Amino acid sequence: MSPGTENPKLSGIKVIIVGAGFAGLTAAIECHRKGHEALVLESFAELKVLGDIISFGPNAGHIFERWPGVPEKLDPICIKTKGLTYKSYLGDYLFYQSWDTERSYGKAYNGHRGEIHEIVYNHASSLGIEIRLGQKITEYFEDEKEAGVVSNGQRIVGDIVLAADGVRSKGRTLVLGYEDKPKSSGYAIYRAWFDSARIAENPITKYLVENGDTHSAWLGPDIHFLAASIKDGKDFSWVCTHKDDADVEEGWQEPGSREDALKVLEGWDPIVHEIVKATPFLVDWKLVYRDPMPTWLSPKARIALIGDAAHPFLPTSVQGASQAMEDGATVAVCLALSGKNKIPEALRAFEKIRYGRVLAAQKTGETTRDTWHKADFDKIKENPESLKLVREPWLMDHDAEAHAYKVYPEVIALLGADREPIVEAAQLRMVEVA
Repeated sequence: MSPGTENPKLSGIKVIIVGAGFAGLTAAIECHRKGHEALVLESFAELKVLGDIISFGPNAGHIFERWPGVPEKLDPICIKTKGLTYKSYLGDYLFYQSWDTERSYGKAYNGHRGEIHEIVYNHASSLGIEIRLGQKITEYFEDEKEAGVVSNGQRIVGDIVLAADGVRSKGRTLVLGYEDKPKSSGYAIYRAWFDSARIAENPITKYLVENGDTHSAWLGPDIHFLAASIKDGKDFSWVCTHKDDADVEEGWQEPGSREDALKVLEGWDPIVHEIVKATPFLVDWKLVYRDPMPTWLSPKARIALIGDAAHPFLPTSVQGASQAMEDGATVAVCLALSGKNKIPEALRAFEKIRYGRVLAAQKTGETTRDTWHKADFDKIKENPESLKLVREPWLMDHDAEAHAYKVYPEVIALLGADREPIVEAAQLRMVEVA
């Protein structure tokens, strides 16, 4: 079977996917493309168009572009800018970062999370993939021959389970053998998306929307503020990452306050203040993290964690959703190459291909945040391009499906030889891509 096959021979592999986010839906669509039977179980009883800005790099764009009709539906709702304008927190112009180099890697898709998700969800449904809503997963189980879940009291069995249900995944407890609670990162984000009419009415902010889409960043001590206009300037979105030492529980998202956001941004560029004042509603999202997992696989390697369930990302990586999609594309290839009789081998290969690349991608989020937040803002004008968002080829110019087909035989040989720990082997894959 070659990459891009749309009508493959049926594999006989039944894949149960817990969660209908981008990781879960990508896994379902890619499994369908490879001839596997996919069943998606989602906890929400109804899927609504919620959220704000989300970014998919060219590495995710390669996956979208293998889904007939999807790029054409995404294009009208995604931001169209040629780069990012950087300013200091006082409003001083620093520099402009062009996306010209990144365009050579492929097309990026950045827009409203809920709108993009709806397109992907509808594509999965159009393929005939079964998606059950309102499912409460109470148990994961496996043996040498099968794996499954108990959902709404019903025992559902397949060849493999992919836990794609986010950072609160019950699958994490099975894999780790204990419950790991989220920890505060020390940061939070105010987030907003709204109609840009009030931005357009204000003389000092109208330049952000009156000539189409724009993308701007204001950087200051331990704070950054990103703003974008989308859909030819008709919609507006902003995010503000700032210090926050509050304790967090599993529920870390709540309505935000304009007054609190303005206090955080005290002394900042008046344009930023006017953007916040024009915002009808915002969310206060506490950034949490979990310690990296030593493995994403269950003891018998028939259950795998993917997406945020396996590896949550900081927003400053601009790669969380893209890496979730790469997981889905990679695991589908590994199952196709292993066949029904070697499911555990397929999942071990999937982990070996993905682990080190994901770890390196996660670190870019920490690097960017620290570069932006810890800069010497008294001297930054001497070298403003030191603040540039790093978009390296090894990360962005990557085709997960093609890469999995290419390296799978060598990865299987490494697994058979049992030569090296998972992180080192996976990092080897990453270096090859670079």
